[in-house]
Amino acid sequence: MKTKREDVRNVAIIAHVDHGKTTLVDELLKQSGVFRENQEVAERVMDSNDIERERGITILSKNTAITYKDTKINIIDTPGHADFGGEVERVLKMVNGVILVVDAFEGAMPQTKFVLRKALELNLPVIVCVNKIDRPEARPAEVVDEVLELFIDLEADESQLDCPFVFASARTGTASLDMDMPGTNMIPLFDTILDYIPAPEGDPDAGTQVLISTIDYNEYVGRIGVGKVDNGVIRVNQDVVMVNHHEPDKMRKVKVSKLYEFDGLNKVEVKEAGIGSIVAISGIADIHIGDTLCSPEDVKPIPFQKISEPTIAMHFIVNDSPLAGTEGKYVTSRHIRDRLFRELNTDVSLRVEETENTDSYKVSGRGELHLSVLIENMRREGYEFAVSKAEVLYKTDEKGKKLEPMELAYIDVPDEFSGAVIQKLSARKGELRNMGTGSGGYTRLEFSIPSRGLIGYRGEFMTDTKGNGILNTTFDGYGPYKGDLNYRSNGSLIAFESGEAVTYGLFSAQERGTLFISPGEKVYAGMVIGETGKAEDIEINVCKTKHLTNTRSSSADDALKLTPPKVLSLEQALDFIDTDELLEVTPESLRIRKKILDPTMRKRAGFKKG
Repeated sequence: MKTKREDVRNVAIIAHVDHGKTTLVDELLKQSGVFRENQEVAERVMDSNDIERERGITILSKNTAITYKDTKINIIDTPGHADFGGEVERVLKMVNGVILVVDAFEGAMPQTKFVLRKALELNLPVIVCVNKIDRPEARPAEVVDEVLELFIDLEADESQLDCPFVFASARTGTASLDMDMPGTNMIPLFDTILDYIPAPEGDPDAGTQVLISTIDYNEYVGRIGVGKVDNGVIRVNQDVVMVNHHEPDKMRKVKVSKLYEFDGLNKVEVKEAGIGSIVAISGIADIHIGDTLCSPEDVKPIPFQKISEPTIAMHFIVNDSPLAGTEGKYVTSRHIRDRLFRELNTDVSLRVEETENTDSYKVSGRGELHLSVLIENMRREGYEFAVSKAEVLYKTDEKGKKLEPMELAYIDVPDEFSGAVIQKLSARKGELRNMGTGSGGYTRLEFSIPSRGLIGYRGEFMTDTKGNGILNTTFDGYGPYKGDLNYRSNGSLIAFESGEAVTYGLFSAQERGTLFISPGEKVYAGMVIGETGKAEDIEINVCKTKHLTNTRSSSADDALKLTPPKVLSLEQALDFIDTDELLEVTPESLRIRKKILDPTMRKRAGFKKG
């Protein structure tokens, strides 16, 4: 017999990037008394890893819980980037409703639509929270209309259209049900959650059923499965059977060795948990997302959607450059292999495959951001390796035609730059689907474009729009192959010999193009030290010193003026490299190099290819 559990609410916070989800969770935690009065609290306390803090993005969904009016509210903070969309889909299986956060100025954005569609498909009730209401350019009334239009576009039913709107400023910690009356605290939002999000229901007397929706990993206890108790009760030391909806052959007896519930930011050990509780379970070595833990008497897997397939791949290769092993701590193929396979413990959208070459691994992910976060993490942990240009993963249809992943790109740019953007994206096989005028001198463009057309475009886009453009993309399935693409119109400046770069050599090199290095940096033959304005590569000697005679003194070198080099970030370097180049990644440096370092061998390979 199904019953409701009134003292629990499970809710996910969903939104587009940067609309303030994580800051909102901070305030809910503070005002529910999770922290002591005098406790020092970091901003965006849920973003626990360094990269999340620096970039201000959420990568992994996080669980937390607060208590309000004797009701436990489990809150899940989800990522907003399209690359981590798989994370959002699965988390929604654990909750009974969502809070959709929308920026009071930006309004509904592509990712808002993506996450809202997922919530409506699962028939989840939605509370709309219009955030950043205190922004000087906020336009809450128009944003409310935009959100309602979005609901209608996504064919929401009447009960879903009748959703409550809360107007908040997460930064100041206030919420109100009236857009013209500023609030004083978050109580209106807490009350709306209790009134509008249904209590979880299930059969407490049935056999145990827990669907694992996310995986956590800890060096000491190994894999930890996180999921919601759908039916029955789960207890410590209980024998359960692990099954999976997509793998009918999987059936194993396992034991629950430890059980935790969430309280504030901590996991608290409990002896048992009933329906509606979100629990973390440790002690099951090969637990995966989508597994259901059931009582042996009643084995029934809970269905869930398949994890989205990766669309883009890179090769991670042992570094073999002349400077290999001088800066990294972990450099061998075994180190790299272990680290990549360890990443699979927590990241389900990632694939790692061994290749014919024992020093190279093919790593596939959901997008450039997804893979660059992994590269940055490994680099910080002391790994040294090389990566190849990102390539998309093709498929073939029944007729043997080649298919490639397509994206929808939504672009907001100041009117004067729209021409340049349209020209660049058309050259990258993009198709303009829609063009409209936005507010305040902005044009809104919608393109359908192959995923590979967007590889390496973001940096260029920022330059073309002087940093004022906004580019958002969502995956749009596979479409017919659109033909060959030229990734880069400029050639590379290549160092001709190994040594240390000197001012004299760099001075003559900078007339040929833009440099990436400064005097005193180590270089080797075949290393890319800059880009040229021409299409072909140019080899140049930057270690060359001036011939000294009685009339030429070395102090004249000091008068040579060098333009400051263009220092590439990891993303820019990944965007820049071409198919015949590699990016050498070490904890201290990023160097671009040719795959074939020897100039004669490189020319031969070029002739063969040509």
